[in-house]
Amino acid sequence: MLSKIDILRGLDRIDQEARRAGVVVDLAIYGGAALAITFDLRQATRDVDAVVSGDPAFLRRVVAEVAADYGWPPDWLNDGVKGFLSAHEKLQAVGQFQGSGQGGLRLYVPTPEYLFAMKAMAMRTGGLGAGNDVPDIEALAEILQLKQVGEALALIEDFYPAGQIPAKVRFGVEEIIQRVIARRVTPSP
Repeated sequence: MLSKIDILRGLDRIDQEARRAGVVVDLAIYGGAALAITFDLRQATRDVDAVVSGDPAFLRRVVAEVAADYGWPPDWLNDGVKGFLSAHEKLQAVGQFQGSGQGGLRLYVPTPEYLFAMKAMAMRTGGLGAGNDVPDIEALAEILQLKQVGEALALIEDFYPAGQIPAKVRFGVEEIIQRVIARRVTPSP
C-alpha cells in the first residue's frame, strides 16, 4: 500500500527526473491517490491511477526506477482508470507540481464533483461492502454537501450521459446519499 507521503515522494522523483532531462510530464491522477493528496481522505491506496501526457518511454523508465528503488510494485503508477474517464472531465492543478517550459511534472486532480461522479460510476459490483468506493463516495458527498439523492444523480449526469449510468449506480448512490443524510440528522452517541 502507498501512503500519501509515498505517493508524493514518487511524484517528486518523477518531477526531479523530468527537470533533469528537460522533459515536461503532464499527469492527471484519480481515485484513491487523488483523494489522499487533495482531501486527506485516504491513509493508503494500492496504486496511483493516472493518465499521462508526455514522453511515454521516459515515464516508463522513471516509474520503473522508482518502483525498484522504493520496493514498490512495477505498476504503482498505471492507466487502468481510462475506462472511467468522462468526455466532460474537470481537472484542477496541484500547486506543488507546476513544472515549467524547461521540464518537470505538472500534476492535475479531478474536481470533487468529477471525482464523486467517477467514484459512483466505478462503484464495485460486490455491493455496498466492497472496496473503498462507498466510503469515498460518502466522504465526497459530505465535502460537496449533497442534500438530496436527485442532486447527487444530477451531478453524475453532468459528467456521464444519463443512459450510460447503470441501475446499480443509481440504486447504490441513492442508498449512500440517504445514509449520509440520515447521519447528519441523527447525532452521534
